Amino acid sequence: MQRIGIIGAGAWGTALAVAARRAGRDVVLWAHEPDVAAAITAMGRNTVYLPDIHLDPSIRATTDLADALDADAVLLVTPAQHLRASLKQAARHWRRGVPAVICAKGIEQGSDCMMTEVAEAELPGIPLAVLSGPTFAIEVARGLPTAITLACGDAALGAKLVDALGTPAFRPYLAADLVGAEIGGAVKNVLAIACGIVEGKGYGDNARAALITRGLAEMSRLAMAKGGRMETLMGLSGMGDLILTASSAQSRNYSLGLLLGQGQSLADILAGRKAVTEGVWSAGAVVDMAQRLGIEMPICAGVDAVLNRACPLDEAIMQLLSRPFTLEGR
Repeated sequence: MQRIGIIGAGAWGTALAVAARRAGRDVVLWAHEPDVAAAITAMGRNTVYLPDIHLDPSIRATTDLADALDADAVLLVTPAQHLRASLKQAARHWRRGVPAVICAKGIEQGSDCMMTEVAEAELPGIPLAVLSGPTFAIEVARGLPTAITLACGDAALGAKLVDALGTPAFRPYLAADLVGAEIGGAVKNVLAIACGIVEGKGYGDNARAALITRGLAEMSRLAMAKGGRMETLMGLSGMGDLILTASSAQSRNYSLGLLLGQGQSLADILAGRKAVTEGVWSAGAVVDMAQRLGIEMPICAGVDAVLNRACPLDEAIMQLLSRPFTLEGR
């Protein structure tokens, strides 16, 4: 586990490169955009996605996918909706037995597949792990204390990955539930948009706390229907990630909801952004998955209605507030 390849040089991929280098690994960072790779090579900074962080000179950036895949483990950090295309390109270069650590958070549009399902379809038999939890890229890159879930069905492989990536300030906690870790990471983005809307509308902290709590119930129902475990959703990759993402303007999803609540249009918000806001693209897939499984997720359905079904924001909010009273556990 000495050589770590990282596919995706956005803010999170770059931060993970910094973390892996701090752990003593040799890091190769693949960038889709040549100007990003060139800036890292020439200036030691990702001037597009993480401009304030100076990178260790030994972190090597490349646009050659085969170069990054010549590794002992590969972290997949492309946006969720582009993971399948990335893996199709990677398939002919992937060395047998090299594990893939999925760091993208989302559900694929169209197929409603989780990222592990995408990876299994494109690279059958590949050893898999999921890295997910409450992390802002800039704080990880700065070396601020961070705890995160590393879920892996193979305990021995998981332990090797924890040893390869872990440092006193970047603390992976090993779990076996890949499904729970993935569902938590995908659904929290949708719920964070809802919490941002609450803030933008000025509905107060009570409303946001209610959304976080009821949203956690939605997330848990979906995860368990897919075979995940409740304790995973109560941990870092569920509750922890939701609390972080749904309460800070650093979150792209929360900040998008905030602007929606203040009256800006979705098109205008997205036009002003370089980085992907995953919750926008996962909302419909999350709701489709829930409907297929017979799971009720009214908060996520409300977000999807606003983002993808032309439902006026105030109407979606009123529909939520007008729902019948019920038992808390439902």
